Amino acid sequence: MPIDQNVKLGKQVRIFHPDLVNLYGCVIGDETRIGTFVEIQVGARIGSRCKISSHTFICEGVVIEDEVFVGHGVMFINDKFPRATTDDGKLQGADDWTVEPTRICRRASIGSNATILCGVTIGEGAMIGCWCGRDYSCRCAYDCRRSTGSTYRRHAVTASAKTFSMTMIALHHCGIGNTLPPK
Repeated sequence: MPIDQNVKLGKQVRIFHPDLVNLYGCVIGDETRIGTFVEIQVGARIGSRCKISSHTFICEGVVIEDEVFVGHGVMFINDKFPRATTDDGKLQGADDWTVEPTRICRRASIGSNATILCGVTIGEGAMIGCWCGRDYSCRCAYDCRRSTGSTYRRHAVTASAKTFSMTMIALHHCGIGNTLPPK
């Protein structure tokens, strides 16, 4: 697993185990930390002072702004309709699908094992996490704490929500927000 020569590394980037990452054709900002077993593909851009935890996959089309936390085992997807073959059964090539961009805005936090669907923007300061409970289907939690002053509120956000922003108004007026299930 190499760090390819075409990777643009900023100043004081820390890659804890350079022999155990796979970075190629990407841009990594100043003072960013990258954990073990991380793959960052061509065209991905990581901002400054980010933390990318181990076992994370960041694909082409993903832009991560400054000061973002990405937990362990986070997976990004860049294809809305992934298929191995075309309709006539031939293996897909580069012309058979479209890269869908994804943006993670400044100071957002993405919890471990989250899968981030393509074509979304996760807003500034947002906190994203996933859980599966015995009585609940998998869903994502969106933490609105910074947008509401001292009030601490969380909302479940469906995977179909296109943009996660830091405003309670957007969640309530769009009908996206629901309170989390009881513990």
